[in-house]
Amino acid sequence: MSLHRPALFLDRDGVINIDRGYVSRVEDFEFVEGAAEAIAAFNKRGWYVFVVTNQSGIARNYYTEADMQALHEWMQARLAEKGAHIDRIYFCPYHEEGENPRYRKASFDRKPKPGMLLQAMSEFPVKREGSFLIGDKDADVEAARAAGVAGFLFSGGNLATFAEWTLASFEDGNRG
Repeated sequence: MSLHRPALFLDRDGVINIDRGYVSRVEDFEFVEGAAEAIAAFNKRGWYVFVVTNQSGIARNYYTEADMQALHEWMQARLAEKGAHIDRIYFCPYHEEGENPRYRKASFDRKPKPGMLLQAMSEFPVKREGSFLIGDKDADVEAARAAGVAGFLFSGGNLATFAEWTLASFEDGNRG
């Protein structure tokens, strides 16, 4: 039997990397200060770390799933260099107003709906009540709450500092 562990859910753009709008290329990707350190700290605690990211740029034909996967592989390699890893990246390529007919639809995975978080919790033995999400938009926090986990809004600065403050606050009973 697997031991249930808490999970840190992170949005990508605006939390792990600077949000420059539809980031899909390595040359446009810049880590938020403290992102690798935050992920490494939760890895060391034995937490799962998941990314849950809306990627409507795929539906809008700005980039492909392959472009996004290549960027995520690069991101994971840079994190590994700093002793950090993400257990799984969940993404939603769908948008109702997408240009690409393959991806033009509503999706239960698109935040503020909770599909990506629920999928992670079905695929890994996550201790839901001990888990939380850090996002930079209200839709992120809404998705977390709909999935039964706390959600916290990150407005910039050092992610490691924010994540440690969030964990302390969360453990003191502030459930987002």
